[in-house]
Amino acid sequence: MNKSELINKLQQILPEQAILTKPEQLAVYECDGLSAYRQPPLLVVLPNTVEQIQQILQICYQAEIPIVARGSGTGLSGGALPLKQGILLSLAKLKQILAIDVQNRTAVVQPGVRNLAISEAVAPYHLYYAPDPSSQIACSIGGNVAENSGGVHCLKYGLTVHNIQQIKILTIEGELLTLGSSGLDNAGFDLLALFHGSEGLLGIIVEITVKLLPKPDNTQTLLAGFNKIEQAGEAVAAIISSGIIPAGLEMMDKLSIQAAEDFIHPGYPQDVEAILICELDGQIESVNQQLQQTQKILKQYHADPIKIATTATQRQKFWLGRKSAFPAVGRLAPDYYCMDGTIPRKHLAPVLQQIAQWSEEYQLPVANVFHAGDGNLHPLILYDANQAGELEKAEQLGEKILSLCVDYGGTVTGEHGVGIEKLNPMCHQFQPNELTMFHAIKQCFDPKNLLNPGKAIPTLQRCAELGAMHVHHNQLPFPELERF
Repeated sequence: MNKSELINKLQQILPEQAILTKPEQLAVYECDGLSAYRQPPLLVVLPNTVEQIQQILQICYQAEIPIVARGSGTGLSGGALPLKQGILLSLAKLKQILAIDVQNRTAVVQPGVRNLAISEAVAPYHLYYAPDPSSQIACSIGGNVAENSGGVHCLKYGLTVHNIQQIKILTIEGELLTLGSSGLDNAGFDLLALFHGSEGLLGIIVEITVKLLPKPDNTQTLLAGFNKIEQAGEAVAAIISSGIIPAGLEMMDKLSIQAAEDFIHPGYPQDVEAILICELDGQIESVNQQLQQTQKILKQYHADPIKIATTATQRQKFWLGRKSAFPAVGRLAPDYYCMDGTIPRKHLAPVLQQIAQWSEEYQLPVANVFHAGDGNLHPLILYDANQAGELEKAEQLGEKILSLCVDYGGTVTGEHGVGIEKLNPMCHQFQPNELTMFHAIKQCFDPKNLLNPGKAIPTLQRCAELGAMHVHHNQLPFPELERF
């Protein structure tokens, strides 16, 4: 089927303005948050009903046309990168909150609903949706499921997978399936968990039932400064080992602290090497007891200063600085490369030391911002793409950091997904038999390999070639891609 025939078929389903074909229209969708790689799609479709999506999928299946689903485009691993000869399916118009069940503490939403919009909608009922990625003001709940997003409060309340009760998906053939149930458990294989983090490879998510939580009676937020980043890492391990599970436990290093302070002035100390932001919530008596215990632990590891937010405004400013860290660091260099790996908490100090050493060797500054409580690192590698070879250097350093995470018992991704960015590091983490199993699962749901092909799971051939050459960098995910 040629492009003209495809457009004619789509025009029978969608209004003319919901089919984008002009170069200037397609340019808007040529990348997601990983802007180093860009590629315009064959065309973009913007359906606003499940039935329209079903028909689009059926056309693609019959004509064997690849299709990439896209939410808000805030992903940082190239998961929504279009294919040159494929359709990009935008779910942006499916943005309704369909139902709020206060008694059962659930809400039924469409995939295009913004993460923050859920909490805003249920706030009058003293409820909220716990997962809160830094991009929550813009990111969509469908994308959160596809990437299994976390956020600053995932330490206590879990990732997206722990906060979703049911989803409805469309298969590549257009069949509507319900995964999970309206109850707290369901029989059979846990396909609901399987779809979390599946990055659009298995089906198109069209409806999500999220779990809601009551707002805690008491919330206390501390900010602690450290003269040595190793002390901050040791304090994190000590807090968790004491039995305290903070709602959030975040760390920022000196470079990211300075960037955030210059950007939005959250009141961070400027003469320290690292800060921890620790939030405790729950019943009043319990929180007050944990607050005293946490302060004692922080002092044992030479924290100075220790600030406790005395007003809701100050607490919000502490968190705003952390959640604004990415754009704040973006003001320090023309470009930055945001990594996403995880390690066991006890290894924070040696991993950070190694990253600092590599930063000097590559002559690329690295700002560290991460979810310290669950060991999810977000090193931001600063570079200038206008300088020949700097992007390649940043990629090499990034892959070394991810491999280091695996070597310390962690993983190549905590919440950003694999997309195209981490295909090579996946070869470092997984054995051929494990990758074969991943491909078998993909084959079960998408036998023609039309849903977001080439993403998330490297081929065995790719891994074999990387192993044979002892190379873990500089290989473009798709030959036709252009670096920017």
